[in-house]
Amino acid sequence: MAATRDAILTAAEQLFGEYGIAHVSGRQIGEAAGQGNTAAVGYHFGGKADLIRAILARHQHAINALRLAELQRVEGRNDIRDWIACFVRPTTTHLESLGSPTWYGRFSAQVATDPAWADIAMDEAREAPGLMRIAHGIQRCLPDLPAPVRVERMTMGRILLTQVIAEHERALERGGARIWANWSAVADSLIDVVSSLWMAEAVTSPRAAGQSPS
Repeated sequence: MAATRDAILTAAEQLFGEYGIAHVSGRQIGEAAGQGNTAAVGYHFGGKADLIRAILARHQHAINALRLAELQRVEGRNDIRDWIACFVRPTTTHLESLGSPTWYGRFSAQVATDPAWADIAMDEAREAPGLMRIAHGIQRCLPDLPAPVRVERMTMGRILLTQVIAEHERALERGGARIWANWSAVADSLIDVVSSLWMAEAVTSPRAAGQSPS
């Protein structure tokens, strides 16, 4: 039973990552997982929402453990790069530990950009231990940054992390020339860019969605 569930999760993660959530059926996942019963996915996971949550949980357990270890190391520090590293490195370290190819980066990008499923990823992120501590650490480093600007920059940082990881994962599978030599280089680059994003001066007043300029 456990082996069947694992095979389904692996197949679904790869197919969703390569083709998108909407374009993959339970039948296709079952066939890729070597299941003769075309209803196997529904039997083990119900609908797509539960399957997506199971794939996220499969990786987040390891990522969260790495993040909590990083947080222990930086607790009390006021260098924003330390806190951004806690945001970035757990995911890149986890993917590096899996070897290539992986599909979790592309799967995460597909979920995050699909309006039908993005809320699932956001719910999982809100429940992840450590992310609130990172937000508080960043706030302590930048106490004068207005709350709306913090929300904007957290969103931009999350998008950068998701899309850059997906791009490197894709490049590793293709082979040949790529932008970053390895996952550690990806993390270093993301920490540089996301830290700079957070430290940029807020020269314009943020506006709520839908508000017209005066």
